[in-house]
Amino acid sequence: MLRSLGQKRLPLLYIACFSIILGVASAWITRRLTRPPRGPTVEAEARPLLSKYGPEHSSYGPEEWIARDFFDDKRDGFFVDVGANHYKSTSNTYYLETGLHWSGIAIEPLTEFQADYAKFRPRTRFFPFFVSDSSNQRAKMYVLEHSTQTSSGDKTFTEQPGKKLEELEVPTITLNDLLDSEKVQHVDYMSIDIELWEPKALAGFDIERFQPKLVCIEAHQQVRQQILDYFRRHHYMIVGKYLRADVTNLYFAPES
Repeated sequence: MLRSLGQKRLPLLYIACFSIILGVASAWITRRLTRPPRGPTVEAEARPLLSKYGPEHSSYGPEEWIARDFFDDKRDGFFVDVGANHYKSTSNTYYLETGLHWSGIAIEPLTEFQADYAKFRPRTRFFPFFVSDSSNQRAKMYVLEHSTQTSSGDKTFTEQPGKKLEELEVPTITLNDLLDSEKVQHVDYMSIDIELWEPKALAGFDIERFQPKLVCIEAHQQVRQQILDYFRRHHYMIVGKYLRADVTNLYFAPES
């Protein structure tokens, strides 16, 4: 009789334990899905940069540290920031201007950011254009509600389930036309982060004429080969020391 009762209680105990485990797992998954996203973890190869320049940075990842390292905290340089977005948050050029007295050009089609550049980035000239392979056109741009980080000319890239998508028409310009209009002759640092539109931007850029010393360019898998082919054709090479320090972007410098 006692043995029979024990045998009946054992399955009930299993069920109770399983219910507790299921509840804990469900709560953990819910927290993971609902909490705000955190910045990327620091790759092992980026830890020397963290030790030397960190822990603070305005860029999303180690882009700011890498630019400082490459230029050895050079002062009074000139940058071009394509897909500049917010004047400070996730900016690859904020520290260059505010900490090292650089000046430059920020290009961003979302005009909501323009006033803050005028207020907080006086050494930066802001231009509300969509950088592409032709000027004086209208391009469709897709923006997620409450999030501008994945804004793109590629609707499929920007779309996320359950998120409201806004379609905008924005004016286009080539880098050549903009830099010529601003009488830019040489660029120290160029940052390009325009969510799959990088090959279009490069197609309108005469890199051999402007000769940037360092290019930081986001390289999603869909366009990575086109980016690699462009820089190879124009005699730029990947800066190997940063290849594993930043797994999102590629860094190119002229072949010596």
